[in-house]
Amino acid sequence: MGQTALITGASGDIGQSISLRLAAAGYDLILVSRTLEKLQKTANEIHAHHSNCQIQLKTCDVSDRNSVAQLFTALVAEKAVINVLVNCAGISGGGVTAQLDLDLWLNVINTNLNGVFFVTREALHHQLIPAGGRIINIASTGGKQGVMLAAPYSASKHGVIGFTKALGLELAKNRSLITVNAVCPGFVESEMAVKVRKFYAGQWGVEVDEVKRRIEDRVPLGRYIEPAEVAEMVAYLTSPLAAGVTAQALNVCGGLGNY
Repeated sequence: MGQTALITGASGDIGQSISLRLAAAGYDLILVSRTLEKLQKTANEIHAHHSNCQIQLKTCDVSDRNSVAQLFTALVAEKAVINVLVNCAGISGGGVTAQLDLDLWLNVINTNLNGVFFVTREALHHQLIPAGGRIINIASTGGKQGVMLAAPYSASKHGVIGFTKALGLELAKNRSLITVNAVCPGFVESEMAVKVRKFYAGQWGVEVDEVKRRIEDRVPLGRYIEPAEVAEMVAYLTSPLAAGVTAQALNVCGGLGNY
């Protein structure tokens, strides 16, 4: 019987790369996002390379606990088993803190942090993750250091890392054999990166290309990380040799953070 990975945020650049990589590793997939159309594009790309992969598409807004509860009610009814849970859904957001729109703050926190909790809690509550299962949360190097003009994003990702470490220790102590880890990308070339560069261009009063140059200058390797490089770290954490790795936050950042 094959193993199954559930990936939230599967329609985004990083989520797509993770989905493709886990399909290549032989997993069947449950792909989750807010919009079915984008999910279908991800599924089509996977099937083009891995025709034997069984894929289910599920719409869910992870920031809404009722939406998450409905998703898991359906999964329980389908007798789903989740060998790997990847919490990848996330959004950017920031600005001058004194002027931040309260709805923006709540949206970022609800999506990036509460969404990880809602999904993980439901999966554990309904005992859908068997012994030896893996929970992998996509955090950020921004969850280990402050990001200027991005207080909501940085706060949410700090929370994801704290949640990961606490839950990893909890599940290790109860001998469930379920590991919990965070992957912390630095600057990743993606649709989100394009939006972030436009945001900082407006804040700094410079052209977008200048923002990109400044960011790349900050990275010791001098470039953005590719989504596939993040996916490779996720794949490692699902492998048998990673069974002894838990409650960790592992960077994929080109040396941007060495902590």
